[in-house]
Amino acid sequence: MDFDQILAKCGDFNRYQFMILALFGFINIIVSMHYFTQTVISFVPDHWCYHEGLVNMTYKEIADIYSKFDNPSCTRLAHINGSNITVSTEQCEKWIYNYDFGYRSMNTELNWVCDSAYKARIGQSLFFIGSVVGTLFYGLLSDKIGRVPALILSNFCGFAGDFSTIFTKSVATFTLCRFISGLAADTNFYLMYIIGECPPLMHDQPRNSTNTHACLSVLEYIRPSMRTLGLNMAVGLFYCLGLVFTPWLAVLAGHWQIYLACTSLPILLVVLYYFVVQESAQWLVTRNDIDGAIVRLKRVARFNGCHVTQADFDEFRRHCQMTREMQGGDDKKHATLLDMFRTPRMRKNTLILFFKSMVITLCYDAVSRNVEGMGISPFIMFSLSALAVLPSSILLVLLQDRIGRKGMASGSLLVGGLFTAAAGIAIAYQQHNHNAILLACLTIAARFGVAISYESGSQYATELIPTCVRGQGVAAVHVAGFAASFLAPYILWLGTFFKAAPSIILGVLFFAGSFVCLLLPETLNRSLPTTIEEGEVFGKGERMFDFPCLQRHDDDDDSDSEMEKYKRKHSLIDAKQQVESGNYTKRKQSLIDADREEQALKEAKH
Repeated sequence: MDFDQILAKCGDFNRYQFMILALFGFINIIVSMHYFTQTVISFVPDHWCYHEGLVNMTYKEIADIYSKFDNPSCTRLAHINGSNITVSTEQCEKWIYNYDFGYRSMNTELNWVCDSAYKARIGQSLFFIGSVVGTLFYGLLSDKIGRVPALILSNFCGFAGDFSTIFTKSVATFTLCRFISGLAADTNFYLMYIIGECPPLMHDQPRNSTNTHACLSVLEYIRPSMRTLGLNMAVGLFYCLGLVFTPWLAVLAGHWQIYLACTSLPILLVVLYYFVVQESAQWLVTRNDIDGAIVRLKRVARFNGCHVTQADFDEFRRHCQMTREMQGGDDKKHATLLDMFRTPRMRKNTLILFFKSMVITLCYDAVSRNVEGMGISPFIMFSLSALAVLPSSILLVLLQDRIGRKGMASGSLLVGGLFTAAAGIAIAYQQHNHNAILLACLTIAARFGVAISYESGSQYATELIPTCVRGQGVAAVHVAGFAASFLAPYILWLGTFFKAAPSIILGVLFFAGSFVCLLLPETLNRSLPTTIEEGEVFGKGERMFDFPCLQRHDDDDDSDSEMEKYKRKHSLIDAKQQVESGNYTKRKQSLIDADREEQALKEAKH
């Protein structure tokens, strides 16, 4: 009796699972506010250099006076005498701000504008450096102490970074606080979400500690058939809700320090997860703690009101022990991340996955934060663009299993690139007279495309990377994406020199990412690779524009036949070797697996 079978007896979509999804939704709301805190506290409203002659003027009158200059926000005036205005050669030291909805941001309070605008960008860059370090650190920590404790510690780190930012006044302390806050970025919810990135195992993939290493999380307790729908809808609904609400929470707070307090204090509630969320049972099995896994399963069954006999748990125990013996116990040599670079096709696919992750993460972050300078309040623009998250999740659920992973990834990046480039062209041609409605529509469409590619990208990588290195590979691809996000603040900063620059640069990156996705093999309805050798032959002979939605069923069988022959051949070789070694238990299990594989192939073809 494997894990999914014992889970079905304990209840795999009952009260406990509904509670888990609700807690996961709360995590999404918390994460959405934490991730974009830097953006909200850095909003810069319309501003002009202070002059005593402007004190009694309206904002419109001040804007009309400065509109005659190329850089109105940073031009200092010497004398104002009616229409006779002279410019000073000195730099601005004080500004007049036209606060949006009365909100006072950190940049306006510390006067981090004009020549000092880079200071906020440094803090944002350190945030992403912290996220790279945190992803590696908490990923390793979760393997040592468990998923739930690591999740709690990660969120506490996010609280410490955000709350301490309230008291910063200098660049040094600000960047330090943002680095600490960044340590929690992504891992403060990825440790619960990672099971959503793990596809259901194919018939030829034994459910062992190797191929579940990347799939260990508290959400493993949800029925496999409901994971994709449940996770994507939870992310789409609650993450979207958090994003839409975030800027208006700042407006209600009125001040960036009060806003930080309001967003950081609720993070402490995650500590309560320790008492209600069960540790990953499959992770405990990989730690050879089968008794601990059974204890967690019994708690789930009791919470769901399900009665499971001791005989069922004993059968699950025997299954875990037999699986461990078949793997050779702890003496079996495991593949490493470096093995993905030893063969030519695996090396090519791995490098493409790295580049794709870097493009998607960088573009997602930059597009999400690029809400200023469009002729509309950044608060309104941020909320409008956030509305694209929920439809993107719904569309992903509806189309990904029809169009295929490759088509979905490439197509969504292409759509994002077209609308982002169009927004850049519109900004360049319209200069100071922006059509706010046009720019808002283009930005929302770009956000829609990149949100789809961001959500589908992790699953594509998880399916394409061989099982034996899936945990390490997915983590490395993920870290590469966050490392590239370091450049996002500086790409947006280029907009202070040429407003269309960020959109044009992002458009080029979108197109490059869309193209390289076409060079990857399709994974939909294919037997996924479990070893490096299988990864090398996976998708061999597939053409650039081969999409499942455009293929006949016979063509799909033919394209996968080489992979199936390879696996069937090695299954029989392994069985033969086990017979010769006299290990009859392994021989019996191998022959059973081979027969199941052959039967599943016949059913798939019919």
